Amino acid sequence: MELLSSTKSFGGWLKRYQHHSTSVKSDMTFAIFLPPQAETQRVPVLYWLSGLTCTDENFMQKAGAFRKAAELGLALVCPDTSPRGTDYPSEHESYDFGSGAGFYVNATVAPYSNTYRMYDYVVEELPTLVEAHFPVTDKRSISGHSMGGHGALICALKNPGVYQSVSAFAPIVHPTNCPWGEKAFTGYLGEDRATWKEWDATCLIESLGESTEARLPLFIDQGEADNFLVEQLKPEALEAACEKTGHPITLRRQPGYDHSYFFIASFIDEHLEHHSKALS
Repeated sequence: MELLSSTKSFGGWLKRYQHHSTSVKSDMTFAIFLPPQAETQRVPVLYWLSGLTCTDENFMQKAGAFRKAAELGLALVCPDTSPRGTDYPSEHESYDFGSGAGFYVNATVAPYSNTYRMYDYVVEELPTLVEAHFPVTDKRSISGHSMGGHGALICALKNPGVYQSVSAFAPIVHPTNCPWGEKAFTGYLGEDRATWKEWDATCLIESLGESTEARLPLFIDQGEADNFLVEQLKPEALEAACEKTGHPITLRRQPGYDHSYFFIASFIDEHLEHHSKALS
């Protein structure tokens, strides 16, 4: 790993690193906030997955999470949102596909299948790297926003027992049935819509068995003034699936809040407390 920057904040350290990823076959950048407790002991980790157009920096700079993370003794890790350094057809032409829009899936359509394997990177490679090189435990939780909220939900639902808790802000909960998801899944996964379901939180909830581990409670905040609410996010679909299957969910609709980091910053402390309780 190459250290790109190091900044002290609330007694802890925000550090950015670059490393070569075997999952996506390119150099990747991630940010990690180590609370002051990490100087004397190992601490649990919350992985944050960001949304469309974001990098590892957006959450760390805009969410206002460091004060509470330092208080709770919680490390924060934020990866980039897609592979970088490739130049595939259409990769850089739109904000909702390709660069900055990896959707946290393993692509199966060439040429994207060569490097767009963000699911493997987030679930396997990055935690292994972090746990080997930093003073953290193997206790993990996961959260995210929009596309990253989708990523957090599918990572937790597809890997029972790996994460102690999951939460999301304004997640894309039913990507098989919204323009963002349909565009991304067609490009990454192909035309067979049946194969898309394993990357859709609503479909995963509907297909879960009765395993206690698989019933990890979902904690979600959604702004009611979100411009993407009706067309793209559709939280009612996930809510209905949870009600049908008895899956525990807390879906808080927040009046007046939009899709921005102002919304995230308003409720991030409550999410960090939710995860800290599960991780302890």
